[in-house]
Amino acid sequence: MHLWQILARARHLYPAAPAVVDGGQVFSWDAIGAGTDRLGAWLRARSVAPGDRVAALLPNSRVFLEAYFSAAGVGAILVPLNTRLHPEELAFILRDSGSRVLLADPLHAALTAEVLAHPTPVTHVLSAAAPFPLPTPWRVAAYPEGAAAGFTPEPTPPDAVAHLYYTSGTTGAPKGVMLTHRNVATHALAAVAELGLTDRDRWAHIAPMFHLADAWATFAITLVGGRHVMLPRFEAGAALALFEREGITVTNLVPTMLNLMVKHEDRSRHDYGSLRLILSGGAPIAPAVVRAIVQTFGAEYVQTYGMTETSPYLTLSLLKAHLRERSPEEQLRFRAKTGRPFIAVELRVVTDDGAPVRPDEREVGEIQVRGDTVTPGYWNRPEATAEAFTADGWFRTGDLAVLDDEGYVTIVDRRKDMIITGGEKVYSTEVEHVLYQHPAVLEAAVFGAPDPVWGEVVMAAVVPRPGMTPSEAELVEFCRGHLAGFKLPRAVRLLPDLPKTGSGKILKRVLR
Repeated sequence: MHLWQILARARHLYPAAPAVVDGGQVFSWDAIGAGTDRLGAWLRARSVAPGDRVAALLPNSRVFLEAYFSAAGVGAILVPLNTRLHPEELAFILRDSGSRVLLADPLHAALTAEVLAHPTPVTHVLSAAAPFPLPTPWRVAAYPEGAAAGFTPEPTPPDAVAHLYYTSGTTGAPKGVMLTHRNVATHALAAVAELGLTDRDRWAHIAPMFHLADAWATFAITLVGGRHVMLPRFEAGAALALFEREGITVTNLVPTMLNLMVKHEDRSRHDYGSLRLILSGGAPIAPAVVRAIVQTFGAEYVQTYGMTETSPYLTLSLLKAHLRERSPEEQLRFRAKTGRPFIAVELRVVTDDGAPVRPDEREVGEIQVRGDTVTPGYWNRPEATAEAFTADGWFRTGDLAVLDDEGYVTIVDRRKDMIITGGEKVYSTEVEHVLYQHPAVLEAAVFGAPDPVWGEVVMAAVVPRPGMTPSEAELVEFCRGHLAGFKLPRAVRLLPDLPKTGSGKILKRVLR
């Protein structure tokens, strides 16, 4: 399926239905289709051809949604840009991808100017609204208005690249993850089937649309003619209010966002009766936070796990029918797991010698996957692409997990985040889950630090809840009641906040 077909279907079946709510305005599917035609015609008039790259430096918005489909319509490759990156990093991505067109928002006018102060291949800058000033020689075009009669999409093959998502660069220079029309469309179809999405659903775009924690819903919700509701920038109180005001039925948030929302002072002031499903993904989540999510929102909770390289979902903690008959506490235990395989992928957990792990929730192995939602590789990185796959075609996720007898996996750590102290393995998530149980802890991250005696020692960084100042000794002693001695943090640093990527993942590299 070509991605343009997804929008064409919604426009045909639901022309007058509300499609997007953005900045207090409501746009129908006909209006979104017309806007997408106009942007596609503008790109084509600038000689943007199939395979050319178009970069987007945008907040969550109607324009971002139109950009995803307009790029597909002209056969171009959209390059969503993380608005929290440094200008030098963004300029690198523009050069690496060879992007000739930059679609930017006036909200990011200063950042755009800083990016374009560096060498890039950009020849055209388009504003998501009215033009904004840039230093000479740059001129910014206004977002196209008026009619775009006769726009027809390019007959792009399904295995052509549709998107380039750049990794956050936590382990080196960012790499462009290629996703094809087949990858993205297959994922959208699978998500509709797994999550029961329909035209009655209202999706809250709260996590950033430049990241696949949210961007996949651009296509899945459009496919069923649902409603997209935009929050330009995350703030916990605003997200809580949005749920009630817009009658949100489903969304996907990263754990750091959910953690701040369920601990926000306004959490009990809103009605969440419309919310039927709340998804969490992008990073591991502590069971204590899962419990608070269920108590706060009263909706079905599903833990998700995926990667940019897999479009993204690989697992969901949706319960099998017989598990729904178990006690609420037992159900919660399964909901807090990483989940069982997503319908679109094959998934295995294997040891270093390639043998399947025992389904005993004790033996640890790497998650490996394959299927139509898995990337063909990295942009202009043949060596990195080859390293990412096994000889028999399985994608190596780098995530370590255990498996239970129901087929549900639980991630214990990223391979690079596992701590080896005195020959003993410590999984950072295990220690983090304990810290999150402490009533004074708002956020926590655990990582390894070099040590001349033990090789590595366990370290923790904690953001206290407002008005609370737990001592280091208090937090270590709390952990002692739940963990073996070698797993205890050697030191706990209290910080005002934790460094994060644009999608909300905690940057342990910076903490180290």
